Amino acid sequence: MASGAEQMLLGGAGLLAGLTGSAGGITSLITYPVLLGVGIAPLPANVTQAVAFAACLPGSAAGSRPELRGQGGRIGRWGCVAVVAGLGGVALLLDTPQHLFGLVVPYLLALAAAALLLQPRITWWQDQHPGRNSARLFPLGLVAVSVYSGYFGAGSGVMILALLLLTVERSLPRANALKNVVLGLADAVAAVAFALFGPVRWWAAWPLALGLLAGSTLGPSITRRVPQGPLRVGVALVGLGLAVRLWIAPV
Repeated sequence: MASGAEQMLLGGAGLLAGLTGSAGGITSLITYPVLLGVGIAPLPANVTQAVAFAACLPGSAAGSRPELRGQGGRIGRWGCVAVVAGLGGVALLLDTPQHLFGLVVPYLLALAAAALLLQPRITWWQDQHPGRNSARLFPLGLVAVSVYSGYFGAGSGVMILALLLLTVERSLPRANALKNVVLGLADAVAAVAFALFGPVRWWAAWPLALGLLAGSTLGPSITRRVPQGPLRVGVALVGLGLAVRLWIAPV
């Protein structure tokens, strides 16, 4: 059971994570270390934050209405893909030994951050080869990232954002809004599965979810105002920093 101070810490972390995550994709890079800090082991921490992330969907969708206008078809198609593939990742996670999960966490985080950090170079290469239709790669990439998302929430928003920017949407605000909803749909279904079968720490999940709901409602407005380059680099560096920390001192 959490103390009052721990619940306030979790709520504050949720607020900050929802705010920054819905603006750029680092939600779990904030919540995950806080959950570890209040004494939750890596696997239950990941499951607990996955349940709480369901609260981000209504907030980020409401805050991103201008960017989502005209994207209903994309949301319907890609949301279904993300949900089905994400459930595959959930099943994989629930079958993973806890000690093994803790060992692979730093590498998954580093992969997510590197994908976003390298996005400008890959975009430049695409511009030099206009005959190659990278949009065709998006469904395959979405399946892979959605399995990853169901397996390990930390950094999945970064990866989906990078995938969108590299293939089908060059505008960061529109790509971020689409990422929020597609990932939110997958998170909501995964949350139900984890709630039924996973080691959820409910005393941590509910204050985290309340903070995430509030923060995700406000986050999209930040994306409209912050320069895209610094936001992308900042998200990537936070991910790399946490990966190094967990590699040096695994939990």
